[in-house]
Amino acid sequence: MEAIQTDKIEAEIREKQKTVDYDTKEFTIELLLSKYTKDKETDENEIYVPYYQRAFVWNIERQSKFIESVILGLPIPYIFTAETEEGRLEIVDGSQRIRTLEAFVENKFKLIKLEVLESINDCRFDDLPVARKRKFLNTTLRMIVLSEKSNDDARFMMFERINTGSDLLKDMEKRLGSYQGEFTKFVVECAKNSLFKELTGFTKKATDRKEPEELILRFFAYSDEYLEFKGNVNDFLDNYMKHKNDDGFSKEEYTDRLNKVLEFVQKYFPNGLTKNVNSKKTPRLRFEAIMVGVYLALEKNPNLHPQNMDWLESDEFEQEIKGQASNSPKRVMSRIEFVRDRLLNN
Repeated sequence: MEAIQTDKIEAEIREKQKTVDYDTKEFTIELLLSKYTKDKETDENEIYVPYYQRAFVWNIERQSKFIESVILGLPIPYIFTAETEEGRLEIVDGSQRIRTLEAFVENKFKLIKLEVLESINDCRFDDLPVARKRKFLNTTLRMIVLSEKSNDDARFMMFERINTGSDLLKDMEKRLGSYQGEFTKFVVECAKNSLFKELTGFTKKATDRKEPEELILRFFAYSDEYLEFKGNVNDFLDNYMKHKNDDGFSKEEYTDRLNKVLEFVQKYFPNGLTKNVNSKKTPRLRFEAIMVGVYLALEKNPNLHPQNMDWLESDEFEQEIKGQASNSPKRVMSRIEFVRDRLLNN
C-alpha cells in the first residue's frame, strides 16, 4: 500500500476517534436502582429511560432467566448510557435489564421456569434468604457512559450500532436518541395530536418503532424542502432534524401548519390518510403525497373547496405512490405535486 494511502487512512481514523469520549463505570445493583428510581415520578432521576425508548417488552420468563443469570454470577452485557448537559445518564441500551431489576426487587413478579436454580422457582425477592438478598443488591454491573464531550456523530454511531440481540433500532428511533433538541420534542408531541391519531392507522409494533414520529418528520421536512431533496431519504431527514434543533423554528407556525392540513384531510378525504376506513396501516408514500400535497395546495389557495375526489381511487394515483425508485427525488416531487394539482384543478 502506498505511503500516501496509509497516511490518509491513519488521519481519518484519528479524526473520527476525536469524536468519541466515554468512561466505564461499575455500580452495585442497589446503587444503580437508587439512581434509577429516585425522583423518577418527576422525571428527574439521574439514570433514566428516554421518551423514545420502546415499552417494557420482556415477559416474566425472560425476566426470570435474567435474574437467574445475575444470581449465578454470569457475565451481564454492559449497560450503555449517554451523558446529558444536566449530568443525567440517558439509557441507550439496557432499559429492559434495569426495569427487570427494579420489578424483581420491588416484588412485582415471581421467578418461573428456571432450569438451573430450580429451588427458587415461584420465589419473589423477599422470599430469598437475607444473605442472598444482600449479595444480590451488592452485585456490580458495568456501564459505558458516552461523555457529553462526544459530538453528535459519536452519539449517532452508538445509537445506530448498539442493539439488544438482533433487534436493531429503526431509523426514527436512532434519530430521536441522536438529535436532542426542541424540534425533536416537538415531533414527539405532534405524534400525539388527537386528529393525527384519528386519521392514521398504526399497529402496536409500528407505534413502538416510532412510525408516527417518522411520518410527522417527513411531513415537515418535505413541506419545507421537497424541492431541495436529493440523494438518500434517511440522510435528508437526519440533516433536517439536526438543523431544526440547531437553528430553531416557530412552534406556533408549525403547529398551525399541521392542524390546517389535518383538518382539511378530515373534511375532504373519506378514509383519512389510510387506504380504507378500517386500515391499521398508514403507507408512508400515501401519507407524504396527501399531507404535503394538501399543504402546497392550501398555500396557493387557502379557501380551497375541492368538488371531485375520485382521483384518490384512480390507477394514476396508485402508480404515484408505489413502484420502484419510489424515494428518488423525481418520484417524491411527482407524487406530492400530483395531489397538489388535483386539488387545485377540480
